[in-house]
Order: sequence, then C-alpha cells, then structure tokens
Amino acid sequence: MLDTVSVVTVVVVGLLVGVEFAVAVFVNPMLARLPGDGALIARSDGARVLGRVMPFWYIGSTILGVLWSILAWGEPRASLVIVATALLVLSVVMSVVLLVPINNRVAAWAGGGAPDDWQDQVGKWDRYHYARVGVLVGAFVLLVVALA
Repeated sequence: MLDTVSVVTVVVVGLLVGVEFAVAVFVNPMLARLPGDGALIARSDGARVLGRVMPFWYIGSTILGVLWSILAWGEPRASLVIVATALLVLSVVMSVVLLVPINNRVAAWAGGGAPDDWQDQVGKWDRYHYARVGVLVGAFVLLVVALA
C-alpha cells in the first residue's frame, strides 16, 4: 500500500507541477503577446477552465501527501514527506488567499467589462503564481527524494 500511494503521489504532484510550470513559463507569456483583446479573452477562458479543475488537483495532491505521511510514519524518510505535504498545504493556502480572488475576477471578464488595470491584475496573479510554482517544485523534489 505504501509503495502504491507514494508512486501515485509523485505522479499526481509531478503532473501538477508540470502544468503549473508550463502556465507560468510558456502559456501566459504567449498569451500576453496576442494582439488586441486576445490575451484578455484567453486568460479569462483559462481562468474559468482551470478554475474548475485545479481545486480538485491541489486538494487531491494534498490528501495523497497526508496519506503517504501517515503510512510512512516512523520511517526515515517520513520527515521529507511531511515537509512536502506542508508545502502542498501552503500552496493551497496561497491559492485560496492570493490567486483565487484574482482568478475569479479574470474569469468574469470574458463577457466584457474588464477594468482598465486588467494587465496589472494579471501581472500580480503571475507573480503570486511564480511563488506558488516554487513551493510546488520544492514539494515535488522532496517527494521524489523520499521515493528514491
């Protein structure tokens, strides 16, 4: 059971990190270069689509980390899993407190009515997202080391 949970956790968190890294480093910079309202429309659509999926992914990853921590309790590498799980919890808190409020505003802009400072707001989201990606990468590295 421990082996299965640890492998599934590493795969799920690894995919999460990959998606969030791709959004930060590739997708959003490409969207920013779209002409006219293209960036606004694309970011608004992305906010709606990913806003529905990502909560389950983040919570699921955290639950898997908690389960692995429980199953590995008392083993030498349990501390790595516990710290990684704490980082996953931090990423959820960062999401709810910092990113989701901005994301919800961006998602509502698809039908028009974006404020004049919309680029500043998505820029702020991007900066928070970079920090969250760093936290997720840290969690992933710890989980991989614990698995190895």
